[in-house]
This record gives sequence, C-alpha cells and structure tokens, in this order.
Amino acid sequence: MTCRTPPGHRRLRHALVLASLAAVLACAVVAGLALGSVRIPPGEVLTILTGGAQPSPFRTIVLDVRLPRVLLGAVVGAGLAVVGTVLQALVRNRLADPFLLGISSGASAGAVLVLVLGVGGGIGAGITTTVAMPAAAFAGSLAAMTLVYTLARRGGTMTGGRLVLAGVTVSYILSALTTLVLVISARPEHFQEALFWSLGGLGSARWGTLAVPAVVLAAGTAVLMALARPLDLLLVGEEGATVLGLDTARFRAAVFVLASLVTGVMVAASGAIGFVGLLVPHAARMAVGAAHRPLLPVAALGGAAVLVVADLAARTVAAPQDIPVGVLTALTGGPFFLWLMRRRPEGAPV
Repeated sequence: MTCRTPPGHRRLRHALVLASLAAVLACAVVAGLALGSVRIPPGEVLTILTGGAQPSPFRTIVLDVRLPRVLLGAVVGAGLAVVGTVLQALVRNRLADPFLLGISSGASAGAVLVLVLGVGGGIGAGITTTVAMPAAAFAGSLAAMTLVYTLARRGGTMTGGRLVLAGVTVSYILSALTTLVLVISARPEHFQEALFWSLGGLGSARWGTLAVPAVVLAAGTAVLMALARPLDLLLVGEEGATVLGLDTARFRAAVFVLASLVTGVMVAASGAIGFVGLLVPHAARMAVGAAHRPLLPVAALGGAAVLVVADLAARTVAAPQDIPVGVLTALTGGPFFLWLMRRRPEGAPV
C-alpha cells in the first residue's frame, strides 16, 4: 500500500523550500556585496542598499561594481537552472544540460563571431553588446541544439550516452571553429576576450548588461510555468503524452527554441558556465518532486544562489586574482556528472 503525501503538505513543503532558498539567496547577495579585495561590513552594505549611506568609496564599490555583478550572477544562475530543468524533461534524461549538450558552446561561438567580425561597430559598441551579441548567441545555441538532437536521434533511439556523445562532439567542433576564426583574425585582444566566453565569468557585469538577461529570464520562466502541465506529460513518455493530447513534436520544437533563446542571452552576458543546469535541477527535484509548476521556481532560486556563491568564491579564494567562475562550477559539477553516469543505467529516463 502506497502512502501519498496530502496536497496541503506538499504546498507547505514547497512554500518552506522557497522561503529557505530566498533566505539563502539574500544572505549570498549580502556576502557577495560585502566580501572581496575590499571588505565592507554587512551592516554598511545594508545601509547603502537602503539609501541611508552618504557618498563614499564603499557606496561606489557596492552600487557600481559589486551589485551589478551579483545580480547578473543571480539572473544567469536562475536562467541556466531553469533551462537545464526543462531540457531534462524534453529529452527525458537527467544528463541533459546546456553545457553538456553543446548549447553553451554554440552560443559562445555565435558571440565570438560577432566579436571578431565587429558587427555593430560602426553604429556603436552598445549595439553589439545589447542586440547583436545576444542575437548571435541565440542563433548559435539554437543551431547547436538542433544538431545535437538530430545526431542523438539517428536510428530512432535516443539514449543518455548518445545524447552526451553528440553534445561533446558538437562542442569540440564549435570550439575548433571558434579557434579557427580567432587565428584568422590575428588580433591578440580577441584571444583574451574569447577566453572569457569559453571559461565563463561575471567580471564584465555592468548595469547596462543586466536588463536584457533579466527580461528574458522573467519572460521565459513565465512561459515555461504556463507550460508546466505539458512538460509533466512528457515525463510519462512520448506515446503516453500523445495519447493524452499533446503534439510532442511541435511542443518540443517550440520549447527547444525558447530554451536556446534563454541560453544564448545568458551566455552572451556571462560566457559559458557549465554544470549549473545539471546540478541544481537534481537538488530541486529531491526537494519538491518532479512536477514542473513547483519545480521551476525552486530551480530558479537554487540556480541563482549557487552561482552567486560560486562567483563569490571565484573572487575571494585566490584574491586578488579573479578566477573564472566557470572553472569552479566545472570542478564541482564534473565529479557529480561522473557519479550520475555511474549511478543511472544507459538510456534511463527522467
């Protein structure tokens, strides 16, 4: 006999998890604003945030340098976690992740192409940053996702191994293409900037780079929340979802486009940061289950907190050296991925 949790208990648990994650995120934000090469007392940080502080170097550091970086980290972390959650449902495999499936590499390749070709340079540097870069990153991520999915589906059966192999293969190809473009351009500054796209980092965060990712995250998450029921239907399998009235092919295509858009914009703002979209959805499912309506907000808050903490570590662990945050997430996510590969049988669904 199976004992099922009453709906009221599930709602209470969901609310407690959300409140706990919100508290963790708030503490992480304050820590991210207080700690660094210059340490600022947390009380002073709160005073500055509430507008009670007089103009001072601390105020400039908090509001103009650290706050945009911390907020961008929260936005990018939430976006990657939400996309990872959705991709795992779409392909019914918990190994799916924007980084592992080559989507981040595609977005990076698109962004680097715009950087090297100088699109928008004649109109103004801001055009490249706010329009051309996210557009190129989106196009690259969508092309990579389409190619990976097509390769993994060859033969009619898509398993976890085939999916990861296709993603790694596409990532290598896109990395080689990016390197070739950089070599042909023969400009040293392009290599330095391209390193940012390949390793990921939030050091270039400014208030002007925050608006587009924040809007895309809010809109994309709202749309995915409205699609929570169809995403749940995919968990029962393609045949079962079709019987229940879902046009799986059309639905997958539409959500793949949306996931590529969100990923492309996040990568355009922060570079390719891996494993956030793999780690956080697993932890979120353990907390609230697999239903997407409660799962997506938990994943978003969890991803935001994880990346803010990871970026704080990247700024302080080897201070004054600023380590690319993608290096730390890879060091953490790599062992977890290997454990997950050993734990789950080949082709195991979500």
